[in-house]
Order: sequence, then C-alpha cells, then structure tokens
Amino acid sequence: MSKEQAANEVKYKITLKFLRILLQKDLITSEEYEKIDDLNRQTFQPQLAKVYV
Repeated sequence: MSKEQAANEVKYKITLKFLRILLQKDLITSEEYEKIDDLNRQTFQPQLAKVYV
C-alpha cells in the first residue's frame, strides 16, 4: 500500500468516526449518513472499507 493510499485509509476512517457521532447525536439521519459515506468512499477510495463496517 502506498503512502497516499494509507493516508486515504486514515482520512476515511476519521470521517466515518465523525459521521457515526453525528448520527448518534441525531444531527443527521441514517439516509444522510449513507449518502455521505458513499461520497467519502468515492473521494478516498479506501481499499479496507469493508473492514470498517
């Protein structure tokens, strides 16, 4: 895994954590969570995304 890909994995994992916090605090809906997560997957292209679920 390249340094760039490793950085993208970390960025994706951080955004996932923030999304879960927003969802738990009812600041976003589950539908919004899924849409944002899809966009983040497109942006960061994490190879380990299935592991994070």
